[in-house]
Amino acid sequence: MSEIDEGVWSELARLRSSIDNIDAAVVHMLAERFKATQRIGKLKADHRLPAADPEREREQIARLRELADGADLDPIFAEKFLGFVVAEVIRHHEVVARATSERSGRGGTGSYGPT
Repeated sequence: MSEIDEGVWSELARLRSSIDNIDAAVVHMLAERFKATQRIGKLKADHRLPAADPEREREQIARLRELADGADLDPIFAEKFLGFVVAEVIRHHEVVARATSERSGRGGTGSYGPT
């Protein structure tokens, strides 16, 4: 292997540090998003609101694809990422719905969809 200029290693370290900072910001933003969706799940469960909102999901996908396109990010990747996030939101909402149902003795869980 040929010798690599020290400037290359320095630039690599700088870029990796930037990625680490971005990853930390993404984690914190996702945590805030999930705090909000958990509150929404509780509200839906408490008031027996419809589980899913397909129109909202379509709007979210279209909005995210447009944002991704404007940011030079593959819109298909952005949609897949949103799909992953929504699946996790649904899982959380189902847990909240079950717990609320058990406390109230109502039965039934529902699938509390995208928020």
